[in-house]
Amino acid sequence: MNKKQITTNKKVVTFGEVMLRLTAPDFLRFSQTNQMIATYGGSKANVAVSLANFGIPTEFVTRLPDNAVARACIASLRANGLGTEGIVFGGKRMGLYFLESGAEGQFKRRNTVCIAMCFAQRAFYL
Repeated sequence: MNKKQITTNKKVVTFGEVMLRLTAPDFLRFSQTNQMIATYGGSKANVAVSLANFGIPTEFVTRLPDNAVARACIASLRANGLGTEGIVFGGKRMGLYFLESGAEGQFKRRNTVCIAMCFAQRAFYL
C-alpha cells in the first residue's frame, strides 16, 4: 500500500474571526461564580491550531482591535504554533463568546472588527 506523506514545504492560510471566550470554571453556572476563564477561539482559529498540532505550517489572518486583549490573543495564537503576520489592526472590539460547560454558549458579535472586515472584503471573494 502506498502511503502519502504530508508535505510541509507549503503553508496553509486560514481566514476568520477569533473570539474571546469567557467560561465559568469548574462546571459552574455564571450565577455561581464571579470568576471567568479567558481563552481565544473560533472555528477557523481552532482548525488552524489543529493543523499546526499536526506539524503543518499555518498562518492565521484576521482583524483585531489594537489593544491589550488583542495582543494577548495574538500571543495565544503564536503559543499554539500559528503564524500571525497576516493579522491587521483596526476597529474597536473583538467578538465575545460566553460558555457555561454543559449549557448553550452565547455569542456577542454585533459591530465586531472581524465582522466589519468580512463584509467589507466580501466583494473580493465574489
